Amino acid sequence: MADSKILIVGGGLLGLGAAYRMQERFPSAEVIVAEKEDGVCRHQSGHNSGVLHCGLYYKPGSLKARLAVEGIGEMVRFCRQHAIPHEICGKLVVATNEQEVPRLRDLQDRGTKNGLEGLRWLEREQFMAIEPHAAGVAALHVPQEGIVDYTKVGETMARLIESGGGRLVTGARVLRFRKTAAGWVTETTKGEFEASLVVNCAGLYSDRIAELTGNPRNVRIVPFRGEYYKIKPERQSLVRNLIYPVPDPGFPFLGVHYTRLIHGGVECGPNAVLAFSREGYRKSDVRIGDLWDAVAFPGLWRFLARYPRMCFDELRRSFSKRLFCQSLQKLVPEIREQDLEDGGSGVRAQAMNPSGDLLQDFHFETAPRALHVVNAPSPGATCSLAIGREIAAMAAEMLR
Repeated sequence: MADSKILIVGGGLLGLGAAYRMQERFPSAEVIVAEKEDGVCRHQSGHNSGVLHCGLYYKPGSLKARLAVEGIGEMVRFCRQHAIPHEICGKLVVATNEQEVPRLRDLQDRGTKNGLEGLRWLEREQFMAIEPHAAGVAALHVPQEGIVDYTKVGETMARLIESGGGRLVTGARVLRFRKTAAGWVTETTKGEFEASLVVNCAGLYSDRIAELTGNPRNVRIVPFRGEYYKIKPERQSLVRNLIYPVPDPGFPFLGVHYTRLIHGGVECGPNAVLAFSREGYRKSDVRIGDLWDAVAFPGLWRFLARYPRMCFDELRRSFSKRLFCQSLQKLVPEIREQDLEDGGSGVRAQAMNPSGDLLQDFHFETAPRALHVVNAPSPGATCSLAIGREIAAMAAEMLR
C-alpha cells in the first residue's frame, strides 16, 4: 500500500471519518479529501440536530444496527479524547396512547437485541420524573443517547487528517472521472487528482458521483427537507433532554420530536417535505435540474402513491405553524404556538429504489477501484467513525 493514493469525495462527517480511518489502516498511503464547499460539514453534517443515536430503531442484524451500537461508543471516545462538547443525557420514547404501547414494546425488544444497555420501561409517574411536561401512558428510557457538536467533530477530524499527512482540498467540485490502468483520474474545479482508489462519500450527490464512474443509478437520492422550530428561552423548561414519539409504521420517518442542543436551546421537529433542490434549505430554493431529477424518477411517484395522506399532511404542516404545534402537543401538551420561533432546516440524502421504497440500511456500491456510499442517513453522523472503519476494511480488499 506504500504507493497507494486514496481520494475521498466529500468533506462531511462520513468522508472525514473514512479518511481518518484510512490513515490509521494505511499509514504510508496518501489520503486526499476533495470537498466542493469552502469548508467541511456544510450540509447534512452541519444541519442535523446533533443527536448521538445508539441503535434503538434498526433491524437486528442489519449493518445500520451493528454500526450504530459500535459507532456511538467510538464517537463518544473520540469526543472525550479531543475535548469536543458532548453529553450522554438519555432519551425518552413516549407512547401517547394505548395503541402505541405494543409498538413501544417491540422497540424495547429491538433495542435489547441490538445490544443496548440500560433500557427501562417506565409508567407515567416514572417517566414524568424525568420529563415532567411530557404526556403519555408509558415510555422507554434510553440512557445511552446524547447530544454533541458535530461541526466541532468534523473540524477536529479535518485537523487530525492534515496533521497526519493527508490533504483536504476545498472548493474541489468533481466534474468527471477518467479510468486508468492504476485507478482513476478525478477532474475537479481545483485540478486533477490521480488515485488508486476513489471513495464516494458525497451525501446528497452520492448517486450522481457513482454514475460518473459508470454505475447505473438504480437507486436515487431523493432530497427531503426537515424543518425545525426552536422553543423560546422562557419556555425551554418544558423539555429537559430528548423526547421522541413511538415511530408510526405508516410513516417512513421518525416524526417530530424535541432535542436539547449541546450549546443551549431546545429544537423541535423535523417534518419531511420534498425539497426542490438537493441543497434546498428554504422553501424558495429551487434548482430545476434537481427537481426534474426527482420528478422523472418513477420511484418518487410510487412513494407518493403509497403515502398520499402523509405527504399532504407534511406539506400542510410546513406552511402552518399551528399544525406543526398541534403535532408537538401530542408529546408536550403545554407547548403553545407563541412559544415557537423559526429554527434551522436540513436536507436528508435519502436513497430510494424504483419501487418507491426508502432504503432502510446503509448501502454501498462498487466499481473497479471505486467504492460508493450511496445511502447513509441517520445515524450516519453518529456512525461516521465506525462506517469509516468499515470503508477502510473494504478498501483493503479492493487494493489487494
